[in-house]
Amino acid sequence: MARRKRVYDKPVHKDSRYDSELVAHLIARVMQSGKKSLAERIVYAAIEQLNEKTDSIDPLDLFNRAIENSKPKVEVKARRVGGATYQVPLEVSSGRSESLAMRWIVGYARGRKGVPMHRALANELKEASTGQGSAVRKRDDVHKQAQANRAFAHFRF
Repeated sequence: MARRKRVYDKPVHKDSRYDSELVAHLIARVMQSGKKSLAERIVYAAIEQLNEKTDSIDPLDLFNRAIENSKPKVEVKARRVGGATYQVPLEVSSGRSESLAMRWIVGYARGRKGVPMHRALANELKEASTGQGSAVRKRDDVHKQAQANRAFAHFRF
């Protein structure tokens, strides 16, 4: 018997301005204490700011590229086998990888002190779209950890 509750898929919502599911997920990730209108203002201002210096590229394309560059493909999970705990590398589903990428981007944007949130989020997205930045470095660290523990891949079940 499963020890966890069954996970049900929630209906997918899109945001009003860009009609994108990814932007709606980012708004939900930025939101704190139920203040959705403030989160929308922050995210929309960040996306607008992506467009300031480069007019040739659509800001939504930069946003999508930033999420793609930060998505992990594998991660490690702890498994107890015979009294020992092993870090077992597992492939990450598309929904979880997208969620992790957004969590890392928003978390590192919040960590930038002395900068307004919309500017910090725009900078983090800009760096991630070029393959640099903290979120991409975190993805690389997760991949290195999975690579180092590939000897325990036979424990996945």
